[in-house]
Amino acid sequence: MNGGAARDASRDHGRDNGAMTPEALVPRLPSPLEDVADERFARHGVRLLLKRDDLIHPDLVGNKWRKLAPNLRAAAGRPVLTFGGAYSNHLRATAAAGRLLGFPTIGVVRGDELAGRPLNPSLARCAADGMRLHFVDRATYRRASAPEVLAALLDLLDPEAYVVPEGGSNSLAVRGCTELGAELRGHADVVAVACGTGGTLAGLAAGLGSGQRALGVPVLKGGFLGEEIRGLQRAAFGEVRGAWTLEERFHFGGYARLPAELDAFARDFEERHGLGVERLYVAKLLYALVALADEGAFPAGTRVAAVITGRP
Repeated sequence: MNGGAARDASRDHGRDNGAMTPEALVPRLPSPLEDVADERFARHGVRLLLKRDDLIHPDLVGNKWRKLAPNLRAAAGRPVLTFGGAYSNHLRATAAAGRLLGFPTIGVVRGDELAGRPLNPSLARCAADGMRLHFVDRATYRRASAPEVLAALLDLLDPEAYVVPEGGSNSLAVRGCTELGAELRGHADVVAVACGTGGTLAGLAAGLGSGQRALGVPVLKGGFLGEEIRGLQRAAFGEVRGAWTLEERFHFGGYARLPAELDAFARDFEERHGLGVERLYVAKLLYALVALADEGAFPAGTRVAAVITGRP
């Protein structure tokens, strides 16, 4: 296995302080739902709402709180090992949870070429929060869920660790995200969310009420996400649930791609509404909704809620 030696962060978390205390992770739930006056929607008779999941918790923002909280309860204070890229919001949230609750965290990072370089701000934040970073080559990372690869990683890093998959998306996370749908019952006709691994959409769609539908905007290209979401729902509920679709035209070339057009759109939205727009997920979601409204995808009278899953 390539990937360089594991990098130990300076903070040493003890293993005996892992109880999930309410004081450390008090969420703001339900998250606020804000009506936004935007002529790009209003001229089509569409009402835009913002579901402010970015305000749930200062460190575990948005869908990260919804997905991580049930997994942290299951981990019961054990070390948590998880996966992500160099700019992973999930790694940052997991590291922050470890700092807040006092349990060790291990981040398996895609790209062994990063091992000898200075940490970018995202990974530096993980290390400052006590996360042990271990870099693996991209081929190994793609196979990380294979039993033999995962077993080797656990044997090397911590055989006792509780494993959370990339993006935090597993059956526990999906069930946790059903509450997002439940909070929006009766408040919107279409609920849209940006998608990485699909867990949030899988739970959201299952939690919505009759007559509502979920719309996912993938931030990665590849067209693979639909089957992933169906698999997550089957694992969580034993069946595919809810009305949901994917709009796959707005990835802008793939994850972490920020062309000038998208950045300009995000800056304009910030100026119009005084809301900081996170660029990797939320900007693509909002851009997609404006484009779809212009295309007539939403009939007049439609209430569209955009889930704001992160902050800049």
